[in-house]
Amino acid sequence: MSVFPVLKSVRSTLVKNSIFIVACNLLLLSLFVLPTGCRKHQDVQPNTDTTAQNPSSGSGSLSARDEDSLKYYIHRYMLVTITEGPDTVTKIPQYLWYKAVTASINPFSSAFPKAEDLLNYIISFPQNPTDRYSFLDRTGQISSQIQNGQSGLGILPGKAFSAGSRVGDMGFEVAPAQAGSQLLWFVIYVYKNSSAGQQGVQRGWQITAVNGASNFTATTLSDALYTSSSAQFTFKKPDGSVVTLTISATNYTINPVLFDTVFQFGNTPVGYLVFNQFIDVFDANGNPTETKNELDQVFNTFKAAGVKDVIVDERYNTGGSVTTVAYLDSLLAPASAAGKLMYRYGYNDRITAYLDQLSGFPKQVNFGNATGGLSLDHVFFITSRNTVSASELTLNNLKPYMSVFTVGDTSYGKPVGFFQWSISDYDSAGRVQHLADLYDVNFQTFNANGEGNYFQGIPPDSRQPDYIDLNWGDLRDANLQAIRNYIVNGQFRIPAPEFREAQPSLYSRQYAPFSPKRFSGMVLFSRH
Repeated sequence: MSVFPVLKSVRSTLVKNSIFIVACNLLLLSLFVLPTGCRKHQDVQPNTDTTAQNPSSGSGSLSARDEDSLKYYIHRYMLVTITEGPDTVTKIPQYLWYKAVTASINPFSSAFPKAEDLLNYIISFPQNPTDRYSFLDRTGQISSQIQNGQSGLGILPGKAFSAGSRVGDMGFEVAPAQAGSQLLWFVIYVYKNSSAGQQGVQRGWQITAVNGASNFTATTLSDALYTSSSAQFTFKKPDGSVVTLTISATNYTINPVLFDTVFQFGNTPVGYLVFNQFIDVFDANGNPTETKNELDQVFNTFKAAGVKDVIVDERYNTGGSVTTVAYLDSLLAPASAAGKLMYRYGYNDRITAYLDQLSGFPKQVNFGNATGGLSLDHVFFITSRNTVSASELTLNNLKPYMSVFTVGDTSYGKPVGFFQWSISDYDSAGRVQHLADLYDVNFQTFNANGEGNYFQGIPPDSRQPDYIDLNWGDLRDANLQAIRNYIVNGQFRIPAPEFREAQPSLYSRQYAPFSPKRFSGMVLFSRH
């Protein structure tokens, strides 16, 4: 029984430039009724130094010519057109808010020494909402992570595609809790296949020393966690025991299902799933990922247990692939939603005008012809300020078709998403080399009721703290307590006799996790 929704299959294209050799790997746009390609035009010439540098030096920096190529295509895709012709072009900029950019921009101006300077200028124009989303990924790491489920795998700028860099990560995240005037640091999640996960590190463990120093600072902890190839951490477990582990940055397959179980709340079996990242359910070659396999296994367990409610814990889920959103929603949705509209895409006026002639710009996504076979009374989402974009889309899609509640804190507020535009050129040996991946806002999403303007976030139905000294599934968690009360008593508020029992901890999260390398948003990748 397939629950996979209908999504268009598109391919990438690679076209040589007629002025100097440059290429563009369009991962969402390749077949047009209009003329196609990625060709630099005579009316736009670089005014920067184009002295060649060695693109294979391993320094991670681009030559001036490569940097100009990158700036040219950022400007062209966002503000000019995505189509090409020898003399004339049809003006179809792909940036959702291109009309807000009122200035005439020369991408080769000395005001933009780097491509990021140009991008930041384009998105700085007054808009409603402000663009706090668009960015440039020079490493290719996001595509590798979100599309293929691989951690720490990227491509050095200016290096051939075959010369990827493997930097890895330690596989766990931390956040602080206030204890008087002191900050205490706790592990808030761990990826099972990482170095930390393989050594048994758990959510709720307190970090008491870093590389032997108990008086560590936030900067010391950040350096050890994100920039070191390995570091020593001393952990205090909830039972009071202490363990010191050396954790290394490694490459591993990400399993975003951090925890799952079936609770019995009164007479109701309830499925609980901690889903931490929307890794694509199919990789770039169309093969099922570990994410798909895990989701299938979890929902088979839920179905066998006859669950009547499901809790999806997305409190740290910063988003990812919309393909996985559609897959998860089809698993959760009632049979009455089968084949119906899940969500539609909203584009700028120029793409909308030519939408029927463009391949790679989907109009909408429907639920699968058959849903997951669950007959749920409710689905509950645990959210926070770190619940971003694809996570918000997931719960918004289900609202027209079933009873949906949110518990925790207001979500981030990002109903817009990206197509990945991978910009490349050729090195002196004729090899395709990666310059950067452009993620600028291309679309907005709306559910079947037309709802989708939650730029200020989605407020919770029941506001609850995040106690970070408790492991996943601990029923002293305030979020789980509130949901249990609703299922058993019909209200989120904790009854007075149970209030003391439901306050197990002084350690609630004070502000967002570090998460400096995590993708935040939603993206639709192509299928090759």
